[in-house]
Amino acid sequence: MFVDSHAHLDGERFDGDREQVMARAREAGVETIVAIGSGTGPGSLDCGIRLAETHEFVYASIGIHPHEAKLATAADFAELERLAKRPKVIAWGEIGLDYFYDHSPRQVQQLVFLQQLELAQATKLPVVIHCRPSEGSDNAWEDCLQLLREHWGGSGLGGVLHCFTGSWQHAKRALDLGFMISFAGNITFPKAQLIRDTALEVPLDRMLIETDSPFLAPVPHRGKRNEPGFVKEVARQVGELRGLSPEEAGRQTAHNFYRFFSLPEKADSI
Repeated sequence: MFVDSHAHLDGERFDGDREQVMARAREAGVETIVAIGSGTGPGSLDCGIRLAETHEFVYASIGIHPHEAKLATAADFAELERLAKRPKVIAWGEIGLDYFYDHSPRQVQQLVFLQQLELAQATKLPVVIHCRPSEGSDNAWEDCLQLLREHWGGSGLGGVLHCFTGSWQHAKRALDLGFMISFAGNITFPKAQLIRDTALEVPLDRMLIETDSPFLAPVPHRGKRNEPGFVKEVARQVGELRGLSPEEAGRQTAHNFYRFFSLPEKADSI
């Protein structure tokens, strides 16, 4: 009854027990996982697809993360266009802006973001957005939301703000553009009251949950490697905020996922 709408399962941290991780997720009630396909940047852009095509319950995304924007070439964009046609690809991402680490120059991040918005629109895929501002600022949010309003809002395709950490005002602006808001394990952290406050405001039918594995393991697993089976703890926190059981929160967010991506709903989620 749970959908992990965002997991990075391709990296070396899962090389020793990837199949066991997937099996534990299924045992925990996770019926669908989205394998995010940004990988380590150019050269690994099909990493999510490889997982999705060998596991019936996995879908994939494709895209170049803002960290690797400076590595992007015309050949990479051409490869992404080809990969977008693969049947289990349901989204373009994660893409966006990261002003916290600045692994790529901000102007380059913006240019690569815009190029991918154009390609996603041409291939009719919704986008999965990564947005992280510099400390004590909302600069990345302002730039990201402005670019989405100007270059994506008219597409009608919408997208997902993944691992949401902004304010209700940021979420509302994204909701107005047709986005879903996805909450990750950090919603359970003691100092994450702003995230919980926003989760109280976001309409329940516009909300998704995720793990962002292997990062941000939720309480009570904090400090460990995160994995899709832990998405139940995110559902538990959302449920506590909204007066729902973890299972009810899981069913609702799963239903939201299948509806948004126009995918067949699993019987257990109906």
